[in-house]
Amino acid sequence: MREYKDRGGNRFITAYETGPDYIVIRFMDDTQYRYTWKSAGALNVERMKWLAVTGDDLKGYMDRYGIGNRYAKIEA
Repeated sequence: MREYKDRGGNRFITAYETGPDYIVIRFMDDTQYRYTWKSAGALNVERMKWLAVTGDDLKGYMDRYGIGNRYAKIEA
């Protein structure tokens, strides 16, 4: 996983991992959620990947568009 460097200082998300059609996000409590094209929509996942790389308010995007509960599964 790569460290998430939130430029806004909001540390709800600590790390992420991406694949061709998914992103896994690790939160402060160490839970990890996998969001896929199928579960959250391809455009949302691709935008989340871009926000993760740039550190530009990924959590805010997820909150604004109700993506937080649209995960495919919780990772171990």
